[in-house]
Amino acid sequence: MKKISVLLLSVAAMASSAMAQTAPNTLSNTEKSDGWVLLWDGKTTDGWRGAKMTGFPTKGWSVEDGYLKIAATGGAESAFAGDIVTTKKYKDFILSVDFKITKGANSGIKYFVDTEMNKGEGSSIGCEFQILDDDVHPDAKLGVRGNRTLGSLYDLIPAPTGKPVDKEGWNTAVVKVKGNHVEHWLNGEKLLEYDRNNQMWNALVAYSKYKDWPNFGNAAEGHILLQDHGDEVWYRNIKIKEL
Repeated sequence: MKKISVLLLSVAAMASSAMAQTAPNTLSNTEKSDGWVLLWDGKTTDGWRGAKMTGFPTKGWSVEDGYLKIAATGGAESAFAGDIVTTKKYKDFILSVDFKITKGANSGIKYFVDTEMNKGEGSSIGCEFQILDDDVHPDAKLGVRGNRTLGSLYDLIPAPTGKPVDKEGWNTAVVKVKGNHVEHWLNGEKLLEYDRNNQMWNALVAYSKYKDWPNFGNAAEGHILLQDHGDEVWYRNIKIKEL
């Protein structure tokens, strides 16, 4: 486990350094040779679709000056534009996403998403790296011991207090998945790690809002999702390295 953490720290540092030297939504030569690919090209919606549709949403989501933005529409979960997901599924990977939240905003980056699991109201089902304005949004005070705050595994495992966050600028979320081991990182600092497909994980899920979803979080692969929660949030530099 220590080797995995050291590897991720090295990769995260390399990605941050490369990002500082390259234009947004591009890859450095080092990143390309290391196996990174862009999940979003900064210009089109290629590679993405609505979580509950075959095409890309015609409202709510927009591409503006190299940013992928979800509009503010009242704060409801996946009620206007809807979530968007990658057209491809992923198994073992390092995912890096830059995000910028507006005051009081809520969104999320999900993985292991099964778009067939929830055909009704609300968001598609998957493990979530929470995106939230902890200072303003009420969700930060809900859940258990802060497990709905920024960087948390939503409603399951809390991110620590005092995490490194730029409240007005850009932040980088990293999710590392290798088999059943998962880590959440924010701006180069590891927030949490967990293992799934075991008794402890299943017990944790049993006491969460996901308890009624069969085998939640145990899928071998799934889509990556950006959430529409009715608040304005910006994304860029969405890239992945498959392991």
